[in-house]
Amino acid sequence: MIIDGKKTAADVRAELKMQTAAFEAQYGKKVGLAVVLVGEDPASQVYVRNKIKGCEEAGIRSFAHYLPADAAQNEVEDLVSALAEDENVHGILVQLPLPEHLDEARILARIPAEKDVDGFSAENIGRLALKEEGTVACTPLGVMELLKRYAIDVKGKRAVVVGRSNIVGRPMALLLLNADATVTVCHSRTRDLKNECLQADILVAAIGKPKFITADMVKEGAVVIDVGINRVDGKLVGDVDYEAVAPKASYITPVPGGVGPMTIAMLLKNAVSCAKRAVR
Repeated sequence: MIIDGKKTAADVRAELKMQTAAFEAQYGKKVGLAVVLVGEDPASQVYVRNKIKGCEEAGIRSFAHYLPADAAQNEVEDLVSALAEDENVHGILVQLPLPEHLDEARILARIPAEKDVDGFSAENIGRLALKEEGTVACTPLGVMELLKRYAIDVKGKRAVVVGRSNIVGRPMALLLLNADATVTVCHSRTRDLKNECLQADILVAAIGKPKFITADMVKEGAVVIDVGINRVDGKLVGDVDYEAVAPKASYITPVPGGVGPMTIAMLLKNAVSCAKRAVR
């Protein structure tokens, strides 16, 4: 079965629209998400446009701030600090990557954990590790949402995550572990990667290499989640050799149209969650 991330993301936005309307009715203000874009990176501009469009669909008020590519460190930090103090802003997103002359860590550190909709802060990652309430990175959270909505039970299953980035691999492994899966994390130094992948009931590919996961690395009936987005000859392809692997998988996410749309949907969901926690 093909897991339709596009339709699922639309369902999530429709549900969030009802939640944001209820929030506004109760508290007299909209859920607010601030987006900061420094420079004119074309891919980043597309991402920001899609995020603002998603906000409109979900009934979230967006605050878009555009700074020139030569913006000074203190200028960006001061903007983020001002947004952190703004009661109308419940979530702050600084679009990455930033221009090379800027210190990314210092800028992101200005985002308080309670407004960190990306779930990248040390506090939120720590909360995830401790199974405490907090904000979870959007892409792995989107994967868990897909598994849940397609009634794929994780409990007791052997899950293999290929990739150990702070944005996807590590939080993905923690989420699966918290859902009672038996989790293995593979990476560039893993010995006999093929054999490790063949053990997986649920295989998550997040390594950033086009068509890296081939059919001989996937066991019959496995659930295959492809987080990769790679551009090859002008086309988007995932980390999984989709055509070869799909016949072996019980469930599989396509690229595009699988995990990708869920990332923005979870960003919006995180913004709503931040707003609800702010008024407790």
